Amino acid sequence: MRMISLTPAQGIRACCIIALIITFATASVQNVTNNTTAGADNITNTAAATAAAAAGSASPADIVEDESFITHPSPHYLSNGEISALFGKLQDLFPNLATKYSIGKTLKGRQMYALALTASNKDDRNGDLLRPMIKVTANIHGDEAVGRQMVLFLAQYLTMNYAKVPEVQLLLNTTEIHLLPSCNPDGFALAKEGNCESLPNYIGRTNAAGIDLNRDFPDRLENQQVSQLRSHKRQPETAAIINWVLGKPFVLSANFHGGAIVASYPYDNSIAHHECCEESLTPDDRVFKLMAHTYANNHPIMRKGHNCNDTFTDGITNGANWYELNGGMQDFNYAFSNCFEMTIELSCCKYPTADTLPAEWARNKRSLMQLLKLSHIGVKGLVTDASGYPIADANILVSGIEDKPIRTTKRGEYWRLLTPGIYNVQALAFGYQPSEPKQVHVTNENSEALRLDFVLSPRELNYDGISSFYNNFFYRH
Repeated sequence: MRMISLTPAQGIRACCIIALIITFATASVQNVTNNTTAGADNITNTAAATAAAAAGSASPADIVEDESFITHPSPHYLSNGEISALFGKLQDLFPNLATKYSIGKTLKGRQMYALALTASNKDDRNGDLLRPMIKVTANIHGDEAVGRQMVLFLAQYLTMNYAKVPEVQLLLNTTEIHLLPSCNPDGFALAKEGNCESLPNYIGRTNAAGIDLNRDFPDRLENQQVSQLRSHKRQPETAAIINWVLGKPFVLSANFHGGAIVASYPYDNSIAHHECCEESLTPDDRVFKLMAHTYANNHPIMRKGHNCNDTFTDGITNGANWYELNGGMQDFNYAFSNCFEMTIELSCCKYPTADTLPAEWARNKRSLMQLLKLSHIGVKGLVTDASGYPIADANILVSGIEDKPIRTTKRGEYWRLLTPGIYNVQALAFGYQPSEPKQVHVTNENSEALRLDFVLSPRELNYDGISSFYNNFFYRH
């Protein structure tokens, strides 16, 4: 064993750090609720360790993940008030990582709490420019509760291990993650722990008005008249989620359900409207299959494909091939925004007893981490004019996938998820000359997407003052 010698100054510094760690490890902070006192103490101690690690006291060989939140306090399903308290605590203890907010209110007036997680980088002059934004949601059916706790465990795992685990640190340094543990707090409040099936009375599945929220979204196949009629009856929870999705440039999303163990990808319905057993694939089927396989392959039960009296090859399925539904959240994300969302069914029992939650976290943790990293596949970049100003709402077209253009943000950013291959990529925007197609070789071997920027020149007007941009492509639907 090699001996390490320290200078007097280094020795003093090491002693001070050890003393700080001992002090913080024995500290406790009273939480806002009795049920989460022990958990708050663990989180507080972790925040102190985060500060010590940032000062350089931790050695990679000594790193041990902190998952104390799983058993302290004893496993239980958090109420909406406890979620508020937890998110507030994480925001207070990790102000450079966590931001608590609400996306809206339920029919009964309950807040729909969310938590944004990302590491601020004060040394980067571009800040969070080109940092992909992803989301994880759950509990749109109020009686499907496992996913709700998985989202809460994920929030604690990422914050408490940022300073300890390089994988977590890299993820939060390069990604913005939004967590919405419950899309249906009213339904959850009525659901009963231990109930494995929604039938016969569907207690807690729907919102307070008895509406299945996962049938309440705008549908890509409905005509404009039907869409307008449905919009007048849209539930407040659905409207809040719609505004959230359309208001943020989400790139990738996971939506947790229960009652099966499978990773399901769009589309959930088809033009034929058969009840089941016929695939309805998106233009990005290769990306969605990659997402589904990534989650299932890292899940020890899901990947087997034989669970809950169902059989799914490799633990994945196309939604419409399983069973068809209209107005689902998964299809809405892909059809109406840039977000690639997948539905993940976590457990045969929809609302199992809380003592099963630690095992569920162990099964899903690796799958979650690997899925979140997929926000960095493909290409990303900026679309600007000749003066360097961003061009919003430009379309990014990829050869062979022209039916799914990706739109740029107000800052001219785009992220285009792609599987490995050679692609021709082009940018188009109203009032500008289309860019020349750029050929790129996507390998997805790096920790971030391939950078591909576009600079567009203004388009000259025709003699009648109308831009020649109005071509057949512009009128495509």
